[in-house]
Amino acid sequence: MTTASVEPIFPAYAPVTALRAGPISLLFSNGDLRQLRVGGVEIVQRIYMAVRDKDWGTAPVTLHDLVIDDQGDHFRITFTAVNRHNDIGFTWQGTVQGDADGTIHFTMDGRADTTFLRNRLGFCVLHPASAAGSAAMLTHSDGSTSPSQFPTLISPHQPFMDLRAISHEFASGLKAEVSFEGDIFESEDQRNWTDASYKTYSTPLAIPYPVTVEAGTTVRQAVTVRILGNVAATPAGAATLAVNVRVGAAPVGKLPPLGLGSASHGHPLTAHESELLRALHLDHLRVDLDLGLDLGGSDVATKLARAASDAASIDAALEIALFVGEDVSGELTKLASAFATAKPKVARWLLFSRHDDITPAQVARQARPILSSLAPKAPIGGGTNLYFVHINRVHPPVSDLDFVAYSVNPQVHAFDQLSLVENMTAQPSTVVSARAFCDDRSIVITPVTLIARFNADASGPEAVPPPGELPANVDPRQSTGFAAAWTLGSISNLAQAGVASLTYFETTGWRGIIEVEQGSSLPAKFFSKAGAPFPLYFLFAAVAPFAGGELLPVTINDPLQVAAISLALGDQQCTIVGNLRDTTQRIVIEGLQGEVSVLTLGDPAGTVQLDKPPSPFWVELAPYSLVSIQTKKQF
Repeated sequence: MTTASVEPIFPAYAPVTALRAGPISLLFSNGDLRQLRVGGVEIVQRIYMAVRDKDWGTAPVTLHDLVIDDQGDHFRITFTAVNRHNDIGFTWQGTVQGDADGTIHFTMDGRADTTFLRNRLGFCVLHPASAAGSAAMLTHSDGSTSPSQFPTLISPHQPFMDLRAISHEFASGLKAEVSFEGDIFESEDQRNWTDASYKTYSTPLAIPYPVTVEAGTTVRQAVTVRILGNVAATPAGAATLAVNVRVGAAPVGKLPPLGLGSASHGHPLTAHESELLRALHLDHLRVDLDLGLDLGGSDVATKLARAASDAASIDAALEIALFVGEDVSGELTKLASAFATAKPKVARWLLFSRHDDITPAQVARQARPILSSLAPKAPIGGGTNLYFVHINRVHPPVSDLDFVAYSVNPQVHAFDQLSLVENMTAQPSTVVSARAFCDDRSIVITPVTLIARFNADASGPEAVPPPGELPANVDPRQSTGFAAAWTLGSISNLAQAGVASLTYFETTGWRGIIEVEQGSSLPAKFFSKAGAPFPLYFLFAAVAPFAGGELLPVTINDPLQVAAISLALGDQQCTIVGNLRDTTQRIVIEGLQGEVSVLTLGDPAGTVQLDKPPSPFWVELAPYSLVSIQTKKQF
C-alpha cells in the first residue's frame, strides 16, 4: 500500500501506476483510469471526471490524500480531488475498486465549493477508435435495449443517445460492458476533433447549457466496467513485445508539400532566420488576412508585404488565407492593389468567411474571378479555419472549390502527452471520412498546431494571460523533443492518408520551430535558447532533401511508443524514427537494405556509419529523441 499527497503537476508528467483487476490491466494517473486492456486488446481508453466551464474550458484537477492499495490481481484507490479554474471550485471524493473477476467500479461524490457556470460536470468514458465497426448493445434509461454499431466513418452527430450502459465485443465470445449511474449519458465521435476515441459523457447536449451550479450543490456519479462472457478463459495479457518498425519497398504515395505559418508575433524574418529556413526547402508560408480591416490603413497591405518578403527570402510561395464579409467583391478588389505592390508567388488561396464556420458557396463564386485574375495558376479552396467536425456537420460547397481545407490540433479535449500521442493516430481518419463527401477534391490540412490557436467555442473575448504566464495558445512543449516526435508521427500519418499539402506551426517564436533572436520573454515558462532552432527544426531539415520524393510504407507494432516515416528520392532512402515515450527504448527496424548511416537529429557528432547493418538492426533512443537512418538503394 502506498500513501501520497499529489501536488499540482503539469499533466504531461503526472505519475502513472500500473494495476490489474483480474483479466483487465490498466493505468491510474492523476485521477484517471487509462488503457484498460484484456489480452493486449484495449477495451476502454480512459475514464475520467471533467468540469468544463461556459466556454468549454477544462478545470484542471489536483489530487490529495491519494491511497493505492494494490493486491496484485485486485486493488482499491481512494483520493480527494479538487477542480479549480477561474470561478470554478469543485471538490470530490474518488473511489476506484478493481476486483479479481474483472469488475471495476469508479465512484465520484462531489460538492461545489463556489457558484459557477458549467457546460459539463461528470464522468466521461473514452471507447478506443479501434472499436470502429464493432457491434454495440445499448441499454437506455428506461431499461430497454437496442443494437447498434460504432461508426466506421466519423459520425457528425451523437451516434448513441439516452444511455444507461453500452457493451461491445472485443474478442470472440467476450464483451466489455460499461454502465453509468447518476445522470443520463450519450456518446459522440471524438474523431471529429482528431481524438482517437468515442466519448460517452454525462448530461445530454439537448439540455440547455451553460447551467449555474450553486455553491453547496452535490453530485454523485459512478461508472462500472465488466467483462461479459467466460471470464475464466480470458487471457491474462499479452507479453511485452519489442517495439518494431517495418519499412516496405513499394511506394504508397508522395511526400506532400510542407509549409509553415507566418510568425504571429508580427516581426519579419532576420537574415539568420531566413538562412535557416531556406535550408528546409519549404513549399509555402501561410499568411492570414482579414479583409475587414482597412486596407488603406495599411494593416492588411503591410502584413501581405511582410509575408511576401519573408516567403521570397526562404524561396517559398504564399498560402494566403482570406477572411471576407458580405461585400466579397469589394474587399477583394481593394486587396488587388496591395497584391500588385507585394507581388507574391501564390501556392494556393484559402477562402473563409468571417460570419460562417464553413466557406459559403456564394463567397467562393464571387471570389473566383478576382482571385484567378491575381494568380491564374493558384488553386482556390475553402472549407473551414476550424476543425474537421465543422465540415463533417455542414459539408462545404465542393463543386465551387478546387480543394477542401481544415485545421488540426490534438488538445481540444485533453492535454497530457499520452492523449496527444493517442490523438495523433486519429488524424488519418478525418481524411478518409472527408473523401466520402468531398468528391475528387484534394484535402489540404492547414495548419497543424500543438495547441489550439484560439478558443473556437469562446462566448466572448479570450482572457489576457496574467503577468508571468504564457498565452493560452502557447504550449511550452513546443521547444522540446516531444513536439518533434509527435510531429514526425503526424506527418507520417497524414502523408500516408494521401493529403495534398500540410502546413505546420509558425516560423519563429513560441509557436514556431526557431526561437527569436532576442530569446524567450518568459524563460521560466518557455525554455529555449535565443535564436536557436527547436528540435522541430531538425525534423524538417531531415525531411527537406526528400521534398517531392516517394513515401514508403511503414508498419509499427505499437504506434503509441514510436513514430516513423520512410522516404525515397533517386537512390537515397531516409527512415526517421522518433521515441514517443519518456523512457529510453530499443527499437528494431526491419526492411533496410545496403549501407546505413544513423544520425541523431540535432547532433551531427552522433552519426554512425555501418557498411553492413546488423540483423536484426536496432537503435536505442533516449526519451523523445529522433534518428535519421540513411540508406542507399541497391540496383
